[in-house]
Amino acid sequence: MKKILTLMTCLMLSLGMSLTTQAKTLRLAYDADPVSMDPHEQLSGGTLQYSHMVFDPLVRWDRSMNFEPRLAESWERTDDYTVRFKLRKGVKFHSGNMLTSKDVEFTYNRMLESPDFKGLMNPFKAFNVIDDHSFELVTEKPYPLVMHMATYIFPMDSKFYSGNDANGNPKAMLKKHGDTFASTNASGTGPYTVTARQQGVKVEFSRFADYWDKSSPGNVDKIVMTPIKEAPTRVAALLSGDVDFISPVPPTDLQRIDKSPNVDLITMSGTRIITFQLNQNRVDAFKDKRVRQAIAYAVNNDGIVKKIMRGFGTVAAQQSPKGYVGHVPSLKPRYDLNKARQLMKDAGYEKGFSVTMMAPNNRYVNDAKIAEAVASMLAKINIKVDLTTMPKAQYWPKFDERAADIMMIGWHSDTEDSANFTEFLAMCPDTKTGYGQYNSGNYCNKSVDEMILASQGETDEAKRAKLLQDVEKALYEDAAFIPLHWQDLAWAAKKGVKAADILNVMNFPYLGDLVIE
Repeated sequence: MKKILTLMTCLMLSLGMSLTTQAKTLRLAYDADPVSMDPHEQLSGGTLQYSHMVFDPLVRWDRSMNFEPRLAESWERTDDYTVRFKLRKGVKFHSGNMLTSKDVEFTYNRMLESPDFKGLMNPFKAFNVIDDHSFELVTEKPYPLVMHMATYIFPMDSKFYSGNDANGNPKAMLKKHGDTFASTNASGTGPYTVTARQQGVKVEFSRFADYWDKSSPGNVDKIVMTPIKEAPTRVAALLSGDVDFISPVPPTDLQRIDKSPNVDLITMSGTRIITFQLNQNRVDAFKDKRVRQAIAYAVNNDGIVKKIMRGFGTVAAQQSPKGYVGHVPSLKPRYDLNKARQLMKDAGYEKGFSVTMMAPNNRYVNDAKIAEAVASMLAKINIKVDLTTMPKAQYWPKFDERAADIMMIGWHSDTEDSANFTEFLAMCPDTKTGYGQYNSGNYCNKSVDEMILASQGETDEAKRAKLLQDVEKALYEDAAFIPLHWQDLAWAAKKGVKAADILNVMNFPYLGDLVIE
């Protein structure tokens, strides 16, 4: 008997050692960590990356830009206004609570309260619970992008967020840049739970043992995310073996990484537009279209792509990249310094004026260097710029305050549709609807708004394309903002980290599916 027990003990120890050997840890370095654990506090790439780790969407984009079932296993359009979804059964939240349609309804209503997300929900007029695992999204009018919007819905655990916290505040409270229960606690259905978090220092994630997706090939049990703001330091950490996966890779280090025998470089064309917005409420001169046009002519965005981005970007003259329904091939970058000076003279600002400018220094590739270059370019038309750059965590509150005359903003349309750019960046700001939430220039053109609203109900593809192309033409003529370039994407990973298999043009790495050999 004693011998049998000894053999069983050895077998168990051997099995335990085998399981331990198979367990993988990913040491991940981004340029910044998530600003909050609340998936609705900020609509940003960083928040959505985090949401794909800790929560799960109803559907997500696959590598071919088709919709992949996630928490919604199927859906059907029952009429021109209604799409009915069927939820997976047996899905657990991290708390142990089971996912039902009530949780999706709770999430839907919370998105309506979010300053950042409410704009996405404008086309909808109702959420109907059919039963525990069926519900309907109902639109005000025929709407072509219901499934696109479903990629934004990451169901939250309504029971977990019910009641009050230790301070007597509702656990479901949503507050931008505030210390709320939801900003520091999470219960999602995603592949990972947050096990430790120190803002700006480190975030640790552990694999959720009861994760519903048993077909996922992912074998990473722990992720240690370290924000490394400085690009050279981030690259050095990868090349020295201190981290396994980094993003983004700066253009200056692409060749260096590509030549390294120990790491893989993964690149793809991007669709994130990098722009500057001119605040017309703060600067009277910006109300004059000729001044805005002068700035557009003064900014050498082709030079920025060649010299600062090292060619790792596509020069832009509009929001919509090639391939998007609203893209207008005839719109070209318009750098012409003499034309810029003439426009300033025509507008009565030949002697120029002074402005403030703010930009992040760890959000977009070479963001601070780009801002410095643009400030120097504006000096050539006698616009003196007082530039301030800061980390992303400090920048976004300033952006929400509209704290400078000129502010940088990058945007990727996560619906992969042209209208999304204008809805957030160029429509007249409206706190009730959420339109113009990221329009720090306070640009407002009612005809542009009318075309965007009309496009939301237009299901004829040709007619909708013309509307969105007319929007781009109007914004170009108005110099509604200053377009720079579409930022290309680059990641790098240690050999054996199969990062290329989980990356996409949205820059939402599906880390739950990551395999480390």
